Amino acid sequence: MQAEEPRQRTGCSVAGTVSIEVGFLPGCHLSRIGPLETQTLSVPILQVRDVVKRYATVTAVNGVSLTVRAGERFALLGPNGAGKSSLIRMVLGLTRPDAGGISLHFDGAITPPGHANAARIGYLPEERGLYQDVPLLRTLTYFATLRGMTSRAGEAAAREWLERLHLADRAREPVKALSKGNQQKVQLASALLHRPALAILDEPFSGLDPLNQEYFLGLIRDLAAEGTTVLFSAHQMQLVERLADRIAIMQAGRIVLEGTPAQLAAAWHAGDVLVMQVAPGDDPAPLARHAAVAAVHREGEEVRLTLRRGVPVGDLLADAARTCTIRAVRTERASLHDIYVQTLGGNPAAAGPEAA
Repeated sequence: MQAEEPRQRTGCSVAGTVSIEVGFLPGCHLSRIGPLETQTLSVPILQVRDVVKRYATVTAVNGVSLTVRAGERFALLGPNGAGKSSLIRMVLGLTRPDAGGISLHFDGAITPPGHANAARIGYLPEERGLYQDVPLLRTLTYFATLRGMTSRAGEAAAREWLERLHLADRAREPVKALSKGNQQKVQLASALLHRPALAILDEPFSGLDPLNQEYFLGLIRDLAAEGTTVLFSAHQMQLVERLADRIAIMQAGRIVLEGTPAQLAAAWHAGDVLVMQVAPGDDPAPLARHAAVAAVHREGEEVRLTLRRGVPVGDLLADAARTCTIRAVRTERASLHDIYVQTLGGNPAAAGPEAA
């Protein structure tokens, strides 16, 4: 089986009527899901086809198509205003597309977004919200019943999650007694305790210290290993790179690049990164004209030159020495951060309307 090529997108405007009709989902393929030891037939759990969403004069989502496969960890990236939240709201059934279609595949049935799928989806919103005066056990039991569980089953699941989060001894304490990091753990548990088939996590690492980021990373990996498909958005590129099986980058309502981390690097010809320590007054911008340089990024006295694959570096260091005072130099592998910045052109204003 040949490796799937990365998809570099160009946007197009899609006209027509809204289609949320159930239809055949193409693209079935053999893949390894979660902890299974044998290959199983994987169908898409989510398919978005040419979706458009407009708000007054703003087109927040403009012809987006993507497929999330059962069992994978799919990252939806992009700057604020790129259209990620608008797309997620449509997948959840909170809003409807103005054109295109969205299909969800659960237990052999293909359905449109909506309330009927509430028990199969877990959603962690970017804006957190817990009842501060309510004890932890009661809070989680309540959220479980909202997702179709009985009170008895919900309490059992809540106790299981409190044990998992090392908060069982605080089950009777109010939410406000917890640190911010522990409150975020409870918020995550509230979205997952009903064992959803699809978990949608909007900025799960936001506001967490490095230790809690690592803890959440482990929880999400465990979740996927247990069979839950994870669709998440985040701005912490180093965590996304460690977690995601596939990535889609959105800009101005469109998906501009999609694939595995390795495929994204290949699509942009991203090779090694040459990192130089230079003097404060040096201007490395002219180095962007060198044939071997794909991008130049500076942070303080550190200059990062993303190198093109297969292009001889030859006299690059000599050119750099004529341009800057080089105090130290090293090479690194191109990171997802480098690819992200290069893809979006380093221009936050190009992200799209804030309404998205």
